This record gives sequence, structure tokens and C-alpha cells, in this order.
Amino acid sequence: MLKSRALFFRKTNQSSILFGLSIYLPFSSSFVERFSQYLTTISSNANSSYPNCKFLFFHHLNNQRLDEAREVLNKIPFPGVHLYTMMIDGYAQNNRLDEAIQLFEKMPVRDTVSWNSMIKGCLNCGDLITARKLFDEMPGRNVVSWTTIVNGYLQFEEIEVAERLFFEMPVKDVAAWNSMIYGYLKFGRVDDAVNLFGKMPSRNVISWTSMIDGLDYNGRTDEALIFYKKMAASGVQQSSNTLSCVLKACANVMALHLGVQSHGQIVKFGFCFDEFVCTSLLTFYAKCKQMENASKVFNEKLHDNVVIWTALVTGYGLNHKHRSALMVFRDMIQMAVLPNQSSFTSALNSCSGLEALDKGKAIHAVAVKLGLNSDIFVGNSLVVLYTVCGNINDAVAAFNNIGVKNDVSWNSIIVGSAQHGQGMLALTLFTQMIRHEVDPDEITFTGLLSACSHSGMLQKARCFFEYISRYKSTVIKLPHYVCMVDVLGRCGKLEEAEELIYNMQVKPNSIVWLALLSACRMHSNLGVAERAARSILDLEPNCSAAYVLLSNIYASAGKWSDVSRMRVRMKQRGVVKQPGCSWVTLRGIRHEFVCADRSHPLTEKIYEKLDWLGGKLKEVGHVPDERFALHDVEEEQKQEMLSYHSERLAIAFGLVATAEGGAITVMKNLRVCGDCHGAIKLIAKIVGREIIVRDSTRFHHFRNGMCSCGDYW
Repeated sequence: MLKSRALFFRKTNQSSILFGLSIYLPFSSSFVERFSQYLTTISSNANSSYPNCKFLFFHHLNNQRLDEAREVLNKIPFPGVHLYTMMIDGYAQNNRLDEAIQLFEKMPVRDTVSWNSMIKGCLNCGDLITARKLFDEMPGRNVVSWTTIVNGYLQFEEIEVAERLFFEMPVKDVAAWNSMIYGYLKFGRVDDAVNLFGKMPSRNVISWTSMIDGLDYNGRTDEALIFYKKMAASGVQQSSNTLSCVLKACANVMALHLGVQSHGQIVKFGFCFDEFVCTSLLTFYAKCKQMENASKVFNEKLHDNVVIWTALVTGYGLNHKHRSALMVFRDMIQMAVLPNQSSFTSALNSCSGLEALDKGKAIHAVAVKLGLNSDIFVGNSLVVLYTVCGNINDAVAAFNNIGVKNDVSWNSIIVGSAQHGQGMLALTLFTQMIRHEVDPDEITFTGLLSACSHSGMLQKARCFFEYISRYKSTVIKLPHYVCMVDVLGRCGKLEEAEELIYNMQVKPNSIVWLALLSACRMHSNLGVAERAARSILDLEPNCSAAYVLLSNIYASAGKWSDVSRMRVRMKQRGVVKQPGCSWVTLRGIRHEFVCADRSHPLTEKIYEKLDWLGGKLKEVGHVPDERFALHDVEEEQKQEMLSYHSERLAIAFGLVATAEGGAITVMKNLRVCGDCHGAIKLIAKIVGREIIVRDSTRFHHFRNGMCSCGDYW
């Protein structure tokens, strides 16, 4: 059979047939492979024809068999400049630059194309010096030569040299102009790019698209959209890349109307099924909070591209539709579309948004199977997930598993440690961060000051605060002042904290005064509290937190007339107190409770459990702290009000709805009250389970009658 096929090829125009076969060789059938073996045999014969050798050369080069290709090239009597140049390109594309240069030097004849290819090969292999040497030695340069070396200097971030060479060019085509404009935009020289664009003798679609994308990249999105309108008016045909850039710009400034018009252009030019355009459309509608339209775009065809699926998952997450995001992620896996790092990151972020630890763990398991759990982006999302869901130990484990950590990795675990009251862990991590030569930023220092605040490390906080003021790349910002005031306030240094606020380098806002007011409640300092409250209400007359905190301080001091006065002022101003709310998330469903709530389907069992716990608390000697009832009512009513606080209802639900022995995680929107804090310590010991409570300031881990905060919160 092979002989008959060989005879056929001898009697046929071999050049045309061999060229046709070479196109399909990367996907060769067994016949083509056997035929290749046949040609290899005949090419070893001294009488082999030139087309046979040329065919073999193409075949080996296409399959990156460079040594075999070179061997065939050496057997061709007079290869010609074209084949030499192809071989040089093959070497350069595979980072075998020395061999490319050696072959280039052996070429009997070189044309401009071969010189240009050699220069480009050097640049692709990172050798700018040799590329420039070859450029200077060229006997004759064309516009491609000049443009190649200009692009090379831009690639190596030497824009001044690139600029000088550009203006020295004897002749410039539109590609040369586009390269220099791109360089200006890449390095932030936007005005130079705009001026150069205005001087262009002619412009093509790449010129306009570069300007639109570059202006948007440099934060001048409104100008980018003006350029798009000018482009449309000029009659230049828009490409799919142009429309993708325009949609990205529209998304950045939420220019819904113009984006919808661009969608019409996409339909008009037939780009609907272009994957990049489709992804840009999804992202545009998602950022403009038009998820229904984003879903319609996605459903126009069956997609197998992971980027498009990920764009939809990310879009739902961006719009806080986390359940929908996780449903899309599930469908993606069921459709056998393999998730990538971005897919996992978006899905894990939605798990964090839902505080759905069980779903997050399931996604983590899939990431482990695919070998992506050590990816920096997936790892960072895992750290945030476990931190938000109250599991700091798993957060540390996820952090340690990240291959190469960046500043986000370190900041996430340091801030997470602070939220869980692990002050010494945060300081240890900071030391490791410095040893790994990762520069701290303002988020790092906010986390460190917060860690000092929750752990009562006043002197450490003073050192960090002083360091920030001297650290060249960081300036003291409002979050740092808030943390420092909080540290001083918790340590009872209320006057010093107040003085710090008055001496701030930036204008204080209500948040920094609220930190001081909260500390006043902790230490029952009515004088400083009243001054802090006045400052807050001067800035925000309807700040409910200021009214409530000051009212609570009055109530704790037994000043019920002042409490009534505050309530009257709130009513007159229409200020509504934020109700206390606690919740438990089980299997992705959030179960919410307010004080004395009876709306839950398991209300009867919840209150039975509360009554049982109340009896057990009395047995172990717990006495309710009526200072936290904050109402001028009878003692019995105060005790009943304390027993039905939202966090206790949530804990009772957790005890009823979960298996014995497991941890219960409760989230609360306000600070946990002192009486509940003491009661929960005892409840954890009574039921023999860990109870994790996250309030508005930190996480509390209750075990065996103790709390991780050490009663310092």
C-alpha cells in the first residue's frame, strides 16, 4: 500500500501536494506519519529532490523539532534566504538565541527581512544590546527595522530612547505612529500621545483603538469615549477589539446609554459570538447593575469558554447576587467547563459574601483536586473566606499553602488575625512579611494597629503609629487615627485620645469621634462622652449611633431623664435606631433574629432551649448584669429582656439545628452586650461546644467558660 502511494506522489506535482499536506501535519493521521517516514528515508538519499526536503523542513519546524529541521536544512544545496530566516525564527521563538545568531552569521546572503527577524528574535529573547548592535550594523533599514527597534526599547521601558529613534525615522508608516502612541499611553504620557495622534497623517482602526484603550487605562475615560464618537464620525470601520475597549470604558463610568449603543454596533457588525466581545458585554452590564441583560447576553448561545462563564459568576457577585453566582459556578462544572483561578476567586468571594462556610469548603476541595489551592488569587480568597466565617486556623493554613505571597496575602492574614483578637500572631506575621521583603502599606498598618487595639498592646501601637509618620511610602490616614484613638480609649487614655483627635493632620470625621465615644461607654466617662457626641452631631446631625451610645452611657449611670431627653431629640429629628440583629448561616441559608423574635419556624424549640439554658445558667451561679438592660423597668423585666437578646436566640437556634459537638458561628451587626458576653462563656461550657460570635468590632471564640478576647473588647 505504501509503495503504491509513493508511486502516486512520484507521478504527481509533488510541490503542491506536499505543501497541502504540510498544513495538516500538526494533526497528522497514521498515513501522513508513515508518509513522513517514507520522505525521511528518501531525504537521506543524496538524490532526494528539493521539494521533499523542503516539505520535511516545514514539517519539523511546525512541530518544533528544531534539530531535525536544521539537519534537513543542511542537506538542501542552496536553501535561500527565506528558509534561513524561518530557521532563525524557530530558534528565537524557542529561546535558542545563540544558535539563531550563529546561523545568521553563516548566511551567505542576508536581506532586510532576515536582519529584521534577527533583531526581533533578540528582543523576544530579552537581548536588547545585541538587537541594537544588529540594527546599527544593518546595511539598509526599512520602516519595519525602525519600528521593531522602537518597540524593543518600549518593551524594555526605555521610552526616551524609543522616542528619539522614532523622531529620527526617515519614513514612518501608520504602524510606527501607533507604536509610539502606545508607548506614550503605556507610560502615562497621555498628553504626548494625544498630541502625536493629532499629527498623524493617516489613522487606522488600531490608532483609534489604542487611544480609546490608553485614555481609559490612564483614568481619562470621558476623553476615551469622546475619541470613540470621533472615530465613529470619521468613518473608520470598528473592530471587535475597538468595541471591547469601548465597553470596558463605558463600564468604568457606568455609561449605560453609550454602552447599549455599542451593543447595537456589535449586532450590526456580527460580533455577537466573539468571545472577547461577549465577555466585555457581560462585564459592562454587570458593572451597570443590569444583570438581567448580562444573563440574556450569556444565554444567546451555549458557551464552553471559561472566561465567559467566569464573567457571569463575577458579575453576579459584583451585584451582591451571591446565590446566583454560586448557581452559575455549579452549572459551569456540570457543563464540563473547567474553572480557572478567576472562576474560583469569584466563587469563593461569593461564599464570603454569604458567609457560607460549607459551600466555601466544597469549592476549596474542587480547587485542591485541580491543583489550584496554592494559586495566589485562590489562596487569598480562601484566607478571606475562612477569616470572615470565623475560622482563623483554616485561614492561616490557607495562607501557608500559597506558593508565592504578595502584599494582599500578607495584609489579608494580618487583618484577619486582628479581627480574631490574635495580636501576637499579627505581629509575628508582620515580622515574617518584612523578612520576605514585602513592603507594608497603609492596610498593613491599619491591621497592626487594630490588632494592638483588640489585644491591649498600647506601647506596640505607639511604636507603629510613630513608624507610620516616618515611613516614606505611607502617610497617616483616617483609618490609622481611628485605630489609635480606639487603642488609647480601650486602655483608658481618654483625654490623650481626645487630644490626638484635636491634633490630627487631617480633618476628623464622625468615625474617629465614634471610636472615642464607644471607649467612653466602656470606662463610663460622661464628660468626654458628651463632648465627643457633640462633635459627631455637628458633623452628622442624624447619626443614630451617637444618640444611642450617649443614651446608653446615661442609662448605665442611671440618668433616666437624660435618656428620655435623647429619645425625644431622636424622635424630633426622625432618627431611627438601628435594631440589633444576629444570624446563623446553615447550608447557604441565613437565619436572622432580633430581640425577643418569634418569627422563625423553629420558635417553639428555640425558646424551649433558651428556658433550659436559663435554668442551667442559674445553677452555675450566673447573675444577669442589669446595667445592660438600658430601660427604666422592673428588675424582672430587665432580666427577661436580657435573656431574649438576638445573639442568644441565634445560639439557641444553632444548638437546635446543628449536630452536637460542632462549632456554632453567630454574626451580629452591633457590639455584643456585656451580660450576653458573660452568659455565652458559661453556655459554651454547659453545652460543651465552641461558640463563635462576630460582633461589630471583632470575633469572640467562646470555649470552656472562657473567651478569646480575655474580657477585653
